[in-house]
Amino acid sequence: MAAICHGPQILAAAGVLEGREITAYPAVRAEVERAGCSWVDGTVRDGNLVTGQAWPDHPEWLATFLDVLGTDIDHADPVAADD
Repeated sequence: MAAICHGPQILAAAGVLEGREITAYPAVRAEVERAGCSWVDGTVRDGNLVTGQAWPDHPEWLATFLDVLGTDIDHADPVAADD
C-alpha cells in the first residue's frame, strides 16, 4: 500500500496505523501520531506500507513502492536496443 500527502489520514481513520512508522504531509503529523504510529521525516517504508510527505517525495516514494511490488525498471534506451 502507498499513501502520500494527506492520504495517511484515511489510514488513520481506518485504524490501521497502530505501531507503524510513517510520514505524511507535515500539517497532519499530530493526527496520524494520535492514530498510534511513529512519525519519520522523509519517505518511509514499513513492511508493505510506503508513505511520503508531498510531491517532492514522488521519485523516492514511487521507486520504493515499485520495489515493494517487486517491479524492475529497465532504463535502457529503446532506440539503441533496436540498433
